Amino acid sequence: MDWSSPILSGLVGSLVAGLGTGVGALPIFVRSGWSRNAQRLMLATAGGMMLGATFFSLLWPALAQVQARGGSSLAAVATVGLGLALGATVLWAMHAAIPHEHFTKGREGSSAFHLGRNAMFVLAIALHNFPEGLSVGVAYGADTGSTGLAVTLGIAAQNLPEGLAVAAALLAGGMSRRRAVVIALLTGLVEPLGGLVGALAVSASKALLPWGLAFAAGAMLFVVSGEVLPETHGEGGERSATFAVVLGVVAMMALAVLLG
Repeated sequence: MDWSSPILSGLVGSLVAGLGTGVGALPIFVRSGWSRNAQRLMLATAGGMMLGATFFSLLWPALAQVQARGGSSLAAVATVGLGLALGATVLWAMHAAIPHEHFTKGREGSSAFHLGRNAMFVLAIALHNFPEGLSVGVAYGADTGSTGLAVTLGIAAQNLPEGLAVAAALLAGGMSRRRAVVIALLTGLVEPLGGLVGALAVSASKALLPWGLAFAAGAMLFVVSGEVLPETHGEGGERSATFAVVLGVVAMMALAVLLG
């Protein structure tokens, strides 16, 4: 098995990152009660790490890739900006088509399907995880070494508080601890699918690399701004959630710099 293959590395890296949701959910076996404020801070920290990954591990390398191939600064901005907008638009379309539910924002997406509240909440988290896996796959397509490792560790670390927040919310909704952990784990297993798509796309042509990085960044940015932050900035907890976001950004910045 060729472990130097960016496709295999992207698939394995995104699988490792996705398993973070299951690992993060395990503390509910020790402590069953998690306040709404604790869940909000977990998601805010995760959102900050996603935001950090968007800029430090995706957008900045995408700009550098265009310029390294002889593109001007204007060409780099135009290419990455268009890829960013495309990624956000595709995620917006997916969220509009797939029914899902947030604990604060309520139900979103198509009303053609009739699903239970827990099922729609799980779909919402799965929609979050697809662009995370995509970013890991694209990162390994860019560099099978430090860049991919930094993004993998960053997304895996981000999935820990997200997995705990998911499990705690499901537990509060009446679900058993074991089932809540299993479902949290399953939401993370969407990431290898995104990882495979990302790695295949950029491996097919190196010319697609900056586009892939920018697309993944746009998808992540849509999730953070349109889905995660609205869930955390409400009910009087905006200040603490904001500092949790800052903490998450700093943590991801540290990973990107120290491992990049």
